[in-house]
Amino acid sequence: MDDKNKSALDLVEEIRQKISSVKLPDDLNEKVLQIINQLQAESASPEVFWRDYQINKKYLDVIIGLPFFSQTKDILDINHAKEKLDSFHYGLGSIKERILEYISVLGLQQSREKDFPLRAPVFLFSGLAGTGKTTMAESIAATLGRKFIRIPFGGLGDPFYIRGQARFYQNAHMGAIMKGITQVKSNNPVILLDEIDRIADSAVNSIMGVLIELLDPEQNHAFVDAYVDHPFDLSKVIFCATCNNTNRLATAVLDRLEPIQMPSYSDEEKIVIGQKYIFPKVLGENSLYPQDIVVSPEVWPMIVRPLGFDAGVRTLKRNIESMCRKAAYLIFQRKMEKIIINESNLKEFISQW
Repeated sequence: MDDKNKSALDLVEEIRQKISSVKLPDDLNEKVLQIINQLQAESASPEVFWRDYQINKKYLDVIIGLPFFSQTKDILDINHAKEKLDSFHYGLGSIKERILEYISVLGLQQSREKDFPLRAPVFLFSGLAGTGKTTMAESIAATLGRKFIRIPFGGLGDPFYIRGQARFYQNAHMGAIMKGITQVKSNNPVILLDEIDRIADSAVNSIMGVLIELLDPEQNHAFVDAYVDHPFDLSKVIFCATCNNTNRLATAVLDRLEPIQMPSYSDEEKIVIGQKYIFPKVLGENSLYPQDIVVSPEVWPMIVRPLGFDAGVRTLKRNIESMCRKAAYLIFQRKMEKIIINESNLKEFISQW
């Protein structure tokens, strides 16, 4: 039944039942009950009731969805962690070792919680495009069995996008942090702040201020989203960030980050990454079996570098995707049953000089 066809008292009772079904912090629960009681008192005045009901119903639905006490259980197994990290990335031994060290510290902290409160590091993965910065953050989440949230900062010009806007403004909304946490239904995800060096010039100072609130352990245990208007504990969150370089980052923000430089890949490393990581994945994405397409070993250097130098593996991935799409086309058209790519026909599958 549409809300317009229900009585004000029925609508208030529905909200009361929803609130009673979730666990909230005591002070927030008290605040919510005050809102509900106010709506009930306004039920005799339809115009006032409907105005406040529409504002408060949206707000209370948001509060109900916040995972104040819900979190995932970490997988704290070093052998599992090594396997997972290796499945995401080739090489990068020192970076993987730093993540394994953190997992070890996290394991000790959880067994000695009363004696050693944990302050999670904030990893800043810095490097050129395509060097695996975003994937490294994803691999941390997969290794620990945590939910993953990516928040893009490229071109961002409005701090309200991150911290939200007070609910009494028209079209008010939660910020991206709390929205992501609501979607994954966990208060301890891995949150990636992607491309934090690409903020719009007009908003650098204000957004850097929000970043300090998010990343400072003295503050983020009681982060207040303007729409939620109640402290939320972000201290269990593992934050990661990425940037191409650190020149545009405020010193106060850098002080709260642990920079990790992502190296450029050599051609030899790219060949291994292409053969063992990218190619098998792209085959599946294009509905191909491994026996459908064979790439001769001598053409891999040309697949890696057909148009000049690239620090990362994005060009490599695009080339492999192009090969697989064209192979799928030929197989689907029944022109060929098996594709063999070699020096004589490579130019038919990817662009070259």
